[in-house]
Amino acid sequence: MKAKLTSFSIATVVGGLALAGAIPRVSHAGPVAQPNDSEKCYGIAKAGKNDCAAGIHSCAGQSTRNSDKESFVYLPVGACSKIAGGSTSPRK
Repeated sequence: MKAKLTSFSIATVVGGLALAGAIPRVSHAGPVAQPNDSEKCYGIAKAGKNDCAAGIHSCAGQSTRNSDKESFVYLPVGACSKIAGGSTSPRK
């Protein structure tokens, strides 16, 4: 059964992303395990706030640019397509 995204759930995701920026990360953290019912969303992570990347580096928090098209964060399935600049596949 597919869950529908509501404005409340989208606001929750966006709020969660904002809070994630307030949590300090270890600069050499390993890859983050993909949560259930999530997808990789490329091109929206702020520098140092990514969950992982395709080809550039393999660890969380190692992106050096905002909106790096090869770095991703995990979002609930379907949320990435609703974010400007978001893509479910890496772009070069």
